[in-house]
Amino acid sequence: MTISGLRERKKQRTRNALLRVALELFTTQGYEQTTVDEIADAVEVSQRTFFRYFASKEEVAFAVQQTVEERFVQALAERPPEEGPLDALRNAVLSAWDSIGEAIMEVVPVELYLRTFQMIESTPALLATHLRRSMEMEEAVARLVAAREGVDVDEDPRPRIVVAAFSGVMRVTGQLWGRGTDLSLEGIRALTEHYMDHLGPALARDWRS
Repeated sequence: MTISGLRERKKQRTRNALLRVALELFTTQGYEQTTVDEIADAVEVSQRTFFRYFASKEEVAFAVQQTVEERFVQALAERPPEEGPLDALRNAVLSAWDSIGEAIMEVVPVELYLRTFQMIESTPALLATHLRRSMEMEEAVARLVAAREGVDVDEDPRPRIVVAAFSGVMRVTGQLWGRGTDLSLEGIRALTEHYMDHLGPALARDWRS
């Protein structure tokens, strides 16, 4: 391996170590109670080194989620054009869960990822950011869906409506996964598939027939 390759690998190890330690501290002693100095000291690097990898504590808190979101958007962009919007969203998220497990576990244990998810939802400062990020993500996905379908997202309400419904299902599955007994990635994938399969029928006009 070249010197530049070794240097890049060392940088990645340092970033991963900072991320793991930060999430452990956030989830055990609290996000607000954890300082950048504590994180840096635990990895035996300087505060300056921390800021070389992350702009803020908040960026660390959402780093894994950012990876998950990027994989999903990439998967959606790669879905076959003949798939309808709901099928494309469903298949993209399931495809993303198929590939994201290894990417997450290279950085943090799945159990820590789950605890981080729960910590974000119970920390007011992070929850506000989480909701803002979710809205931005929905808008980006709606525009991607509109582009796939060849419609104007600002003239046709359907892309935003279908993405809002899809996002609601994803929020429900995330919450149920966090409260359940199967805390594996396979567990959230199965739960996501089960609830996505019910999205179409749930939107049907008559539930009683």
